[in-house]
Amino acid sequence: MYEPIRTKSVHTSADDADFPHRSREDELDIQLAGHLAALLAVTDELGLTSDGDRIAEQVARLRAAPPARHAGSSGASPAALHRRAHALAGRALVVAASRADTAVAILAAQAMDVHTAALAGAPARTALVGAP
Repeated sequence: MYEPIRTKSVHTSADDADFPHRSREDELDIQLAGHLAALLAVTDELGLTSDGDRIAEQVARLRAAPPARHAGSSGASPAALHRRAHALAGRALVVAASRADTAVAILAAQAMDVHTAALAGAPARTALVGAP
């Protein structure tokens, strides 16, 4: 009436699996580099070259290779691009804080300030602090 299971269960522990595992730090690096690369694309589209250079430096540090840069036009309005950049900078800030990356956290917070000011129409700072 009862036949024992002869094959390995799909519910076995993944610890014995034959695929490479990444550490939490590696996963956060990958996620942070992705958010920064997306922010770089929007920043380049907005024409903020010096800001883009600072972001590209951090992406290169995280990926150990320089990012591809392409200032293509999505056809979105500048306000929509600033909102998108603000959201991406916020995501980068959260991940940077979780991995204790102070340099990226400061960069992301400054980017959020720049895009908030641009959305508010404030003529205040239009570039990230410390940009040449």
